[in-house]
Amino acid sequence: MATETIPDGHGIARIPPPHGTALAFLTLTFGTFVVGTGEFAIMGMLPEFAASLHVSEARAGYAITAYALGVVVGAPLFTILGARLSRRELLLVLFGFFCGGNVLGVMMPTPGLVDMARFITGLPHGALFGISALIGASMVDRARRGWAVGRVLSGIAIATLIGAPFSTFAADHLGWRIAYVVIGLAGAVTLLGVWRYIPADQPDRAVTPLGELQGLANAQVLLTLLTAAIGFGGMFTLYTFLTSILNNVTHVPEWMVMTYMVLWGAGMLAGANVGAWIVDRNLNAAVLIALVGSIGTMLVLPYVLHSRIGLMADVFLVPTFFNALGPALQTRLMDFAGTAQTLAASLNHSAFNIANALGAVLGSVLLAHQFGYGALGMGGALLSVGGLLVYLVALFALKGRNAQSA
Repeated sequence: MATETIPDGHGIARIPPPHGTALAFLTLTFGTFVVGTGEFAIMGMLPEFAASLHVSEARAGYAITAYALGVVVGAPLFTILGARLSRRELLLVLFGFFCGGNVLGVMMPTPGLVDMARFITGLPHGALFGISALIGASMVDRARRGWAVGRVLSGIAIATLIGAPFSTFAADHLGWRIAYVVIGLAGAVTLLGVWRYIPADQPDRAVTPLGELQGLANAQVLLTLLTAAIGFGGMFTLYTFLTSILNNVTHVPEWMVMTYMVLWGAGMLAGANVGAWIVDRNLNAAVLIALVGSIGTMLVLPYVLHSRIGLMADVFLVPTFFNALGPALQTRLMDFAGTAQTLAASLNHSAFNIANALGAVLGSVLLAHQFGYGALGMGGALLSVGGLLVYLVALFALKGRNAQSA
């Protein structure tokens, strides 16, 4: 039975959850936490993952790339194929697919088959985050969209704060397969939560796959997605190799590695909340502050690599600025996507994973050419500069369009 909608005074139907807003937001946030843990956990457990499959860490890293590619392909694929489903129905399908992908990955015996399973598991990722953000925004007034999106996406930050470090711990003591069994079970719990607590919205029968694609014919949407694809890259230039930096440059004891991982997660959580707060006041300011701050914190990296305290500070600040970008870009897409809300929101996370792959590849190239770990900061800063330039182009294009229509 469809849930009654409530007009919010801004042309958007606000949908009340069947058992209260708090439980609905808790379900969505837990869902992004579970999926985020599934994405980031493998980075911290890469040494154990590689050893269990009898390959080098460089070869094992292909599993990370395979997942990112799955996200890029899956976000538009699932969104277009599920265009006639309600958001709740599509979210149930996506979590079912996520659980199945994790089970498949655990069962695969060889590196190539594990890569294939990670690609499959990544397919629902972008649509999961995008639709969760849209559902969250639909449950509040328009003026609180930034808060709602930040609340839902804060699960990603909590994943890096709690989920990924404890997955690393579980992998070290029980093996990576057990860690991913637990992640798959947590996905099943989320699926039940979606079925129970998320409002049963009506599917829009007027939406078609072609209509979703046509809705993307907006320069502002494309420039926002490009900002994400480039601007987030610097974060992954550092995060992919953070454990290696701690072991090979900063020389921290093994027990301290988790401390840095927890600090990284705390920074992401702070960024999600601060970024959402700024978005509800000035969206463009949120984007510009995030990108300029990202440039600064990445440029500092080479100078703090040998300082445990200095690196701790930067490990907190880098994700704080980068993750403040997420709620801003997701909310901006809602403003410009028109009839392609679901596809645009999903593609935002495809763009995020293009940045993931781009940052990891750039870091690998810099290290392979013997530039050293300090060069990761310079490379990451350049990606943030690229994202900033793209966003400035978007602002100038919008200003020109508004001037012509005035």
